[in-house]
Amino acid sequence: MPLPLEGVTILDFTTLLPGPLATFMLAEAGAEVIKVERPGGEDMRGFPPRLGAGSAAFAVLNGGKSSFVADLKTEEGRASLRPLIEKADVIVEQFRPGVMERLGLGYEAARAINPRIVYCSISGYGQDGPRAQEAGHDINYQARTGLLSLSPGTVEAPNVPAALVADIAGGSFPAVINILLALRQRDLTGEGCRLDIAMSDAMFTFAWLALAEGFATGRFPGAHENLLAGGSPRYALYATADGKFLAVGALEEKFWRAFCHGIDLPDALRDAAADPDAARAAVAGIVRGRAAAEWAALLEPLDCCATVLASLGEAVEDAQFRGRGLLAARAVDASGASLPAAAVPIAPNLRRPLDEPRAVPALAGRDRPASV
Repeated sequence: MPLPLEGVTILDFTTLLPGPLATFMLAEAGAEVIKVERPGGEDMRGFPPRLGAGSAAFAVLNGGKSSFVADLKTEEGRASLRPLIEKADVIVEQFRPGVMERLGLGYEAARAINPRIVYCSISGYGQDGPRAQEAGHDINYQARTGLLSLSPGTVEAPNVPAALVADIAGGSFPAVINILLALRQRDLTGEGCRLDIAMSDAMFTFAWLALAEGFATGRFPGAHENLLAGGSPRYALYATADGKFLAVGALEEKFWRAFCHGIDLPDALRDAAADPDAARAAVAGIVRGRAAAEWAALLEPLDCCATVLASLGEAVEDAQFRGRGLLAARAVDASGASLPAAAVPIAPNLRRPLDEPRAVPALAGRDRPASV
């Protein structure tokens, strides 16, 4: 079976995480991705840790692409891109709004060369609005949109989010979704379009329950008040006797009853809504009394949404995830050094074979795309 994006060519001007992960996903689905880099290569090539002579961080996001070096600050460099723009189906860029226009590579300029181009811009706050030129990273977008306020930790121990929600779920994933939709629309109309992906926009999607509560009641939840952000003893982390954690997600009544039975919570405290603080304190005290392995042996047979927190090292050895091949695809650099490529949620029948190496691109001209 052909892959769904075979025959699609993507010109990728992006760096670091959001855009490169998006175009890696498209490459996995069969697209040809040509990575346009400045002389010396993009910044991620220098990120630790190392893989052979290159960067492991760069390798996991860029295996299977090719590289094309162009100095966008020179007329010659920009002119060298014209043949690529003529043949491309998609352009993805991640500069601050207006930069590509100043370089003569904005949407209108690209559309004049190739009317069928799908032109995707990824930025923090979008192409317009009072914050369009404001610098930021993932933590800033979560902070600015209020998402981080739902679970900021405490004054004594502030919580830095482990997941780069804005970069990946606000940048990479919406870019892929909208590019695919735009390509489908082009199939119907014959015309390309401009896509404006703002990483901060999707943060409101992730706050959906807190927003519903705020709009319905007139009061938006504060820190640790939302049901899914520390506001309920049914959905929380509890420390065990050996310094590990038990993750409890017993939201539904049947799971909560099974969990309460499993830990032998006193009947008077099982109505968590009546006195959530008392229920939380009691659960914390009980869970603290046993080691994590004891809780796993006791609670897992009850199927009550209580899970011992695994380390990343433990998770990658879990038979469930190994069996699904999540980390089976390998990025391989020129020296032959390899490591698992980024895990992406693409069905196996819609992506490149997992046993096919994803070559990490060397800088062109040594690796100039053959079709140029």
